[in-house]
Amino acid sequence: MLFTKIKNKESGVLLYGITPPKATTSTEKIKEIAEKTLNNLCSKDIDGLVVYDVQDESARTSEERPFPFASSLDPFEYASQYLQRLPIPKIIYRPAGKFTRDELSEWLQGLKMHGFYPIFVGLPTPDYVVKTSLNDAYKIWREQHQETSVIGAVTIPERHAILKDEDVRIIDKVNCGVSYFISQCIFNVDYTKRILDDLIIACENKKQALPTIIFTLTICGSVKTLHFMEWLGIHVPEDIKEELKVCSSPVSRSLEIAITIAKDLIQYCKERSIPFGFNIESVAIRKEEVDASLDLLSTISELLKVNGFRTGVKKHQLAE
Repeated sequence: MLFTKIKNKESGVLLYGITPPKATTSTEKIKEIAEKTLNNLCSKDIDGLVVYDVQDESARTSEERPFPFASSLDPFEYASQYLQRLPIPKIIYRPAGKFTRDELSEWLQGLKMHGFYPIFVGLPTPDYVVKTSLNDAYKIWREQHQETSVIGAVTIPERHAILKDEDVRIIDKVNCGVSYFISQCIFNVDYTKRILDDLIIACENKKQALPTIIFTLTICGSVKTLHFMEWLGIHVPEDIKEELKVCSSPVSRSLEIAITIAKDLIQYCKERSIPFGFNIESVAIRKEEVDASLDLLSTISELLKVNGFRTGVKKHQLAE
């Protein structure tokens, strides 16, 4: 169970991340998309499904967004209404600041009823009027759900490269009850290792146990996707960027790069006794990229198994 693995700080947690369909999608099409997701994942060895909350981040930068923004379905509604047949925990993202205390409390109760787990994220723009602070949102969760749930948070390697305080942010959230952290998509391994090294020192100084760090990997299947990732703030090293721009199959090369990153991080965490896992993100709609993300998921599962972090492949029977 995901709950037990996180609570026990077991390495090898494996997640798959998706975004809900667009808000304008017809009900029949939503059902079709959900059915494909269910069929793709029922044979896969995963501990949980991450369902992101899609926000418009255009106001945080003057650069033009490579893909136009379109609102998506609420992730909790999508997961509870269309994905319940997949019998694994769902991890639902929510920007806490957009909601009142009562709304967040009601939302958390809904998650509990469905066996889902929350991740509170920040707001897309710094000038947004906050209805509930992140600290207050964590307090609501602790008062009502700490004994029966686990709560996660996001960590951003690129932010640490600039501000050098991600270790402080992580520890502050751990003190609020957070047990695990899902990273932004990783292409720059050095940035990620800097967080880990500084976090180890910070936890040793405070005599605290390390939280579980779940590394997000994704497929970059085109130059336009590459530009979008950079627009989102993901740092892609120059050598990788040039490879993806000129190679004949960006999807295949991206898959190879992600596997190399995974092998590096597995070894790094093993040597330092860091509890870790992976989240394979699939937010593209092109079949080639979706298929590659599923291949990556299977490969990472096998890598974790070979390294002693997973005991075997678990398949999930879809409920009727």
